[in-house]
Amino acid sequence: MRQAAEPSAVLEKARRRIAAALDLLEAAINRRRENDRQRGELEAQIQAFGADRSRLAGELDHARANISSLEATNREVAQRLDQAVDTIRAVLDSQER
Repeated sequence: MRQAAEPSAVLEKARRRIAAALDLLEAAINRRRENDRQRGELEAQIQAFGADRSRLAGELDHARANISSLEATNREVAQRLDQAVDTIRAVLDSQER
């Protein structure tokens, strides 16, 4: 037959189980804290990416406006050059006659 364990052995076994459970609880709490910290860092990065995206979108819009302006200026300069070349040709043609 099985004899009843001594009270001190039972208490020691219970103490070890409680200590193991507390160790597991502490590890779980530490994992949770680390996950929360990482989540906070990720949320901060996402906000920074959003701000960067907004800034870059504004810069892109500004660059597109500059390109449109430069294209219009380029067309105007090309027309003026064509007119100047035509005027010079007309003057040269009239002097040759």
